[in-house]
Amino acid sequence: MKRNNMKKVAAALAFAFGAIGAAQAATQIVIVNGNLPGVGFNDTTPAAPVGGNTGTTLGEQRLIAFTHAANLWGAKLQSSVPIRIQASFEPLNCTANSATLGSAGALEVFSDFPNAPKANTWYPAALANKLSGVDQNPAMADIRARFNSRLGLAADCLPGSPFYLGIDGNHGTATDFVTVLLHEMGHGLGFQSFTDEETGEYWAGVPAVWDHFMTDNRTNTKWIDLSEEERVANAVSGDGLSWDGPNVNAAVPNVLGPRGLVAFSGPAAGTTAGEHAFGEASFGPRITDANVTGDILPVVENYATNTGLACTPLTGANAIAVKGNVALVDRGTCNFAIKAANVQAAGAIAMIVADNAPGDPAGMSGSDPAVKIPSVRISQADGVALKAALKARSRTKSGVIAKLGSDPSQLAGTDKQKRILMYTPTTFAPGSSVSHYTTAASPNQLMEPSINADLTQEVIPPKDLSLPLLKDIGW
Repeated sequence: MKRNNMKKVAAALAFAFGAIGAAQAATQIVIVNGNLPGVGFNDTTPAAPVGGNTGTTLGEQRLIAFTHAANLWGAKLQSSVPIRIQASFEPLNCTANSATLGSAGALEVFSDFPNAPKANTWYPAALANKLSGVDQNPAMADIRARFNSRLGLAADCLPGSPFYLGIDGNHGTATDFVTVLLHEMGHGLGFQSFTDEETGEYWAGVPAVWDHFMTDNRTNTKWIDLSEEERVANAVSGDGLSWDGPNVNAAVPNVLGPRGLVAFSGPAAGTTAGEHAFGEASFGPRITDANVTGDILPVVENYATNTGLACTPLTGANAIAVKGNVALVDRGTCNFAIKAANVQAAGAIAMIVADNAPGDPAGMSGSDPAVKIPSVRISQADGVALKAALKARSRTKSGVIAKLGSDPSQLAGTDKQKRILMYTPTTFAPGSSVSHYTTAASPNQLMEPSINADLTQEVIPPKDLSLPLLKDIGW
């Protein structure tokens, strides 16, 4: 039985496809170019070769990078049936401060095909083809992938931050297109939920192979054994959902390091005392390596709103306050790495960024090799409470002490049984919740909801847990 996966990705484009490229690897991955002439993969804008990419036009370089990423995945997979990816560059959502880099997913799902390991269970098209040895629908591609044509090229879309199209990983402050491709292909290969996380309903009343391994770690119950209401609650539990598959579980101790922690204490800490959820920066040292302890002092530039952005070098009272202390700054206006560089230049030993919108704190993107202090991001609510506790501070002491360090008793991003957590922020994130690994994993994983600057184009241990999960579901 087959089912079009229209909930996750759109149907095939109506126009004729352009050139078709095949990636040469253990499993053949065919790239179906869905762009019209002069657009996306067919863009004729001249481009100088970069980072091992020998293309001489923007479109050619995009296709070469895509083929390189497909080869990396194909070399790790075993399937006698070619995997077809319908791909295009399109103008996706974007602002001056954030952007959708791309999106991808299975175009169809199938159940009860020959050799299906589990009955009455959805499998994504590419995996169903691999397991059956037969293309379940030769008339349709297996994966649909879109990438943002506006990134760094449109005035309102992260100006100055285009995709890095080299294939050597030396992307600097730009976003590595190969890493984005690997991430999105991972979704299309099966790293995605087909169950509606907002209603708890199975797609067409049938569970997916994904649901056999998703586990409510508070009751140790698989998603296939939860009610719809329980699945909805688990999808916004913060840290209540784990992946419980033998390949991932075996690899976790060799991939993830000790859990990082952010804790406040001291005579003025009040209700802020204790551990706090945080997102870690992709620049600077990891907090598990830094193990920093110090008074928290805020950067205040606007006394009416009690905010400080640290987007320019610190002077006067702010420079005096953060020297030798942990600097508290607000999110907004400039890149996180710029804030860190400015407080570091003033002598801060670490940086805490208070979010400017409700929700769980995510990681912080950016790149600056000169930043040597650890940086974390806390929620807006925790930031408000922390600022209230800091009101009675002196110029250089606050009585609220931050510890940014490690907890060797638990692995980063895992539950008590050392199973990796899935991404389940308490505010539901459409397209991201459940279908990604947690942002608390350390080192950062390819299949987290954001592309972190420290990723290495790896999909296997000891660097990454992407392939072990795909093996759990049948690859």
